[in-house]
Amino acid sequence: MAVSDSRIAATGAAAHVRPCDLTKSNAVGTLARSIGSEFGRIDILVNNAGINIPDRSWQRLTPEGIDTLIQGNLTSAFYVVQAVLPIMRAQKQGLMIHTASWAGRFVGPVPGPAYIAAKHGMVAMSYSINLEECMNGIRSSVICPGEVATPIMALRSPPEPPEALARMIQPEDMGNLIAFIAKQPPHVCINEVVISPSHNRGYISAMKARQAAAGQS
Repeated sequence: MAVSDSRIAATGAAAHVRPCDLTKSNAVGTLARSIGSEFGRIDILVNNAGINIPDRSWQRLTPEGIDTLIQGNLTSAFYVVQAVLPIMRAQKQGLMIHTASWAGRFVGPVPGPAYIAAKHGMVAMSYSINLEECMNGIRSSVICPGEVATPIMALRSPPEPPEALARMIQPEDMGNLIAFIAKQPPHVCINEVVISPSHNRGYISAMKARQAAAGQS
């Protein structure tokens, strides 16, 4: 967080970095009220927290692992939305941008069942915000990115090699997309964006499997 603070400060902007355990509803509520009190409003929320674990398959998943994944990827997102909504309702305007995942739209073998379920839940959460809160001037956008070269990739077994990371969506790409969504006028709501690397390994694996099956038939 200190690195992010220094990068923002280097652009001439002001950053206020505050740690918070997003899996604790009381802590999230206290932080949201503090921000609202200090700045008078919250214009944009970027719900970007997420987690995965190595033991993620059905064969290795434990009850503790399930709790970690659901709380870290879905429950925490609900807590943040619930904490910010009263402030945005009062100002009759606000934008929420949630980072879900390709796994929020498509089921695959890599992310694991609990992570997939949580990210599907985040997509549904975002649409439900638009359903209930559009009359209050609140917009919600959810992004479903494919592979992004973030530290979470280090939790894969085995870890991704540098050449694979270089082909993935980069953090800067996500930042540019979030900025684009944030720049839209209040009468425009981008409900959902599905984005992937051009070199989509999921597609490539499926094509190779089909070719292999064709060769055996």
